[in-house]
Amino acid sequence: MRKKLLSVCCILVFLYFGFVKQEYAQQKPPQSSIRIEGVVVRVLENSQIIEDSGNKHSYQKLELLGTSGSFKGKTFQIENGKYDQSGIIDYKKGDKVVLNVTKDQSGKDDFTITDYVRRTPLLILFLIFVGLAALVGGKRGLTSIIGMVLTFGVLFVIVLPQVLKGFNPVAATVLASFVIIPVTFCLSHGINKKTLCAIAGTFISLFLTGLLAYVFVDASHLTGYASEEASYLNVGRNGAIDIHGLLLAGLIIGLLGILQDITISQAAVVCQLKNANDKLKFYSLFSRAMDVGRDHIASMSNTLILVYAGVSLPLLLLFLTNPLPFSAVINFEIIAEEVVRTLVSSIGLILAVPITTALTVLVVETTSKKKA
Repeated sequence: MRKKLLSVCCILVFLYFGFVKQEYAQQKPPQSSIRIEGVVVRVLENSQIIEDSGNKHSYQKLELLGTSGSFKGKTFQIENGKYDQSGIIDYKKGDKVVLNVTKDQSGKDDFTITDYVRRTPLLILFLIFVGLAALVGGKRGLTSIIGMVLTFGVLFVIVLPQVLKGFNPVAATVLASFVIIPVTFCLSHGINKKTLCAIAGTFISLFLTGLLAYVFVDASHLTGYASEEASYLNVGRNGAIDIHGLLLAGLIIGLLGILQDITISQAAVVCQLKNANDKLKFYSLFSRAMDVGRDHIASMSNTLILVYAGVSLPLLLLFLTNPLPFSAVINFEIIAEEVVRTLVSSIGLILAVPITTALTVLVVETTSKKKA
């Protein structure tokens, strides 16, 4: 039975990757500028510029060594902070940076630092994560990493390119969930009653919460254009992308991660209770598992609010200093969008607990009776 289910999951993956056409080709930007990387080898000058308005900002003259592209191995000098702008960074010797190179009116190369090179610390952090997952989680920890890689693969190799081509974002995400949910669950937790019940509970909860999201996104008249990124994307793709659908798709993707945690936890609780006391009947087993589920609801709902608040701290501070009353601030789309996202996710979390608990209790009770 387990081998058959694993085979079905693998077939789903291959069908999804094999038959969805990958005709999307990124449009390369015009080569009016090039992107290179470099490292600061010397700080030639470090001072301040005082503007006519009295504003002060940092100014540096830096010597850099190119580490990529046509400038690899070449040294050049740049001025950092020549103009007054927000977020001027003081660089130091050894900093690895990304630069944009353009030609000025005389044809001379003009260098501008646009960002840091962050690959090395990101790689170190990822290796720490993999090491701890393998050390603490063992085989399950490693298979969960495979599931994570698969999820990223489905999203970035299939879903996002199809959305960029004009495919409906919600439909693409729903199709992806039929691959992501069973495969990642089975890789992370094995193929057993607990996992199958969690998968079923996740699908049912996702369907109900998805309907709720659709209703209230529409009722709140959320367009999806609250962020600058959405506007830039719409202009850059000439209106080919359904931004409203993209908002709903984002809600569904967020729900996938939240529901997986709560459904597998509830299914595991029911199975453990039944294993500890095989005499427990439906109502008693359900009520005891729900006692644990209520604790999950309380902690996870609070976690969701803290996560969204942490991500949106600059936005919250901006509106806190706004002279408008709360009734006006909450009405802004950018705020209303986060409210809907948080509440819909919390409702999905709450629904998943009794749904998954009831399904798992029903399955373990039926299995127990057959064995008897």
